[in-house]
Amino acid sequence: MPLLTPDLPFGQPAFELSDDQIATVLDLLCRGCDEARPHLTPGMLEVPMTIVVRKAMRRVKKSLGLTNLQIRGEHELEDMANSDPTILGRIDITLQFLHQFGEEDAYVAVECKRVQAGDSSLNGRYVTNGVERFASGKYAAGHDWGFMLGYVLALPASTIVDAVDASIRKAYGEAAGLAAEAANTLALAVLEGALVQNGHNIRLKHVFVDMAPAATTSSSS
Repeated sequence: MPLLTPDLPFGQPAFELSDDQIATVLDLLCRGCDEARPHLTPGMLEVPMTIVVRKAMRRVKKSLGLTNLQIRGEHELEDMANSDPTILGRIDITLQFLHQFGEEDAYVAVECKRVQAGDSSLNGRYVTNGVERFASGKYAAGHDWGFMLGYVLALPASTIVDAVDASIRKAYGEAAGLAAEAANTLALAVLEGALVQNGHNIRLKHVFVDMAPAATTSSSS
């Protein structure tokens, strides 16, 4: 796992992340999902799955002795322009590095979605209820980076990636297409794409991990 840089602000604004920090988020997501998978049950929905993953990520973070970042629970986005108690949305997982502490709007956003081969409904929502929230600026407004975490319930992952990539290109143009990267050993696929967010480019890291409950996998083998 890459070592984090010294506890100094990486850059201004606090939305910026170093290569080491991006790699650290990717590694924590993959390790956390691998740690969480034995605790999943068949039919588990997205929210309880993410709670299990978030707790596992915190255990991994503690075991690695990472003290210059924190993993936060569901992050509520409020409508600051009005006095009513409207909640605009809830980001599944957010992380903050030391240089972001104290700034509520500075965080690393991770949106989690279930996907599976042959399921156009789930795979479609990955884009319409996930990627779109970054593209519109509803999540991570003005940030350089965001993360999408795909819980793969049924293989092969390649067909899921193809479906998601096609949907993204159709919705946001060919330039927004996904480019494959060297995958983490605990991930099925890692890809990256860029979106225009209110005139600002935001890069999304897409991480697909095998999250079929172990009991389901063993019973079908």
